[in-house]
Amino acid sequence: MDLTGLRDYCLSMDGVTEKTPFGRFARRFDSILVFYVRDHMFCLTDMDDFTYVTVRLTPEEVEDVQTRHSSVSAPFNLDPKYWIQLNFGGDLSAQEIRDLVSRAYVTVRAKYTRKR
Repeated sequence: MDLTGLRDYCLSMDGVTEKTPFGRFARRFDSILVFYVRDHMFCLTDMDDFTYVTVRLTPEEVEDVQTRHSSVSAPFNLDPKYWIQLNFGGDLSAQEIRDLVSRAYVTVRAKYTRKR
């Protein structure tokens, strides 16, 4: 998986937007690309150091991924109860990473969809 592939995959999902919002805090964060659904983050990565992707899941999903895979870690500056960093080049295949990105999208979209 490369940055263009991740970006195209995320933007192919309904209602997804992208931003680089963290540069206002410090210049070193200018390269953090964040994907949103319903104005809420579900996935982010570093464009300059594309070695991982961080996704938002349920606490149960985070725990499950952590127990089944060694190439995951706690995310930088995000709640590890809901966020997990998926490191490329480990025991997660590109398809598993895409599946988890998709799961993050579904999780966040469902949480912020207003009930009618």
